[in-house]
Amino acid sequence: MKIPPPTPLFSKGGLGEFESYFLRYKSDQMSEVLKAEGLSKHFGGLIAVNQVNFHINQYETVGIIGPNGSGKTTFFNLLSGLFPPTAGRITFFGSDITHLPSNQRVMKGMVRTFQLVSVFNSMSVWENLVLSSIRFQKEPISEWKFLLSPANNESIRRRCYEAMKLVGLESKALILTSELSYGFKRMLEIGIALSLNPKLLLLDEPLSGLSDMEIAEVLDVLQRVKKNLTLVIIEHKLSKIVNLVDRLCVMNEGNFICEGKPDQVLSEPAVRECYWGKGEIDQWSS
Repeated sequence: MKIPPPTPLFSKGGLGEFESYFLRYKSDQMSEVLKAEGLSKHFGGLIAVNQVNFHINQYETVGIIGPNGSGKTTFFNLLSGLFPPTAGRITFFGSDITHLPSNQRVMKGMVRTFQLVSVFNSMSVWENLVLSSIRFQKEPISEWKFLLSPANNESIRRRCYEAMKLVGLESKALILTSELSYGFKRMLEIGIALSLNPKLLLLDEPLSGLSDMEIAEVLDVLQRVKKNLTLVIIEHKLSKIVNLVDRLCVMNEGNFICEGKPDQVLSEPAVRECYWGKGEIDQWSS
């Protein structure tokens, strides 16, 4: 199988599709991208997320940290539509999306990744990218039409190739995903997310399970794309994200207990107390 060559991504003296796409958004006035008000999630008698208020502005990068079991991933599941909230409201660019299905949130520009890499091992790198791009086109398509959709759409090929190049996988385009290392699979998942042209990208522990070299490569990609989109990242490796995020939010027992500039947040007594005995805060500057 041969990948159909896309039209040139960079015209002479011009911009690639990603750059042009994101600059169109950046030309708009800075605005509030996402807002959660009184967001809660109960599982029987367990309160996983408790009346959380949260917002993020356009082109801001926010980190969410907290001990295991503090409600971070459940909060992401509420934002992305995987879980319905018990109470509260979510707006995305001013529109109420509280009860909108997750696939429709993707089509509106909210894209996420997961703690455990979620890709199709039986497909090639290129097929993973194209399949996702076809599925989440702006216009909803039926399952039958999705199965019969052509994969040679020029815009889709260009976006997928640009994303694949951005995460450094163009030389592995035709390799089965099952043959990739875990680090490359993580890069592929991030590439899939970027190929969907997100306005808001939610990353759930993207550095988990990676070597130091792989972590550096993922952070390099995130540093390059953060200026062109809005980013929220959950991460336990605190020392790796303090220079990436503009604002840090600390979650404990289902609610945010502190937020602000990373250095200020990590010196707060309440933050140190919730990590006490876990040895994580003391490692952030190492």
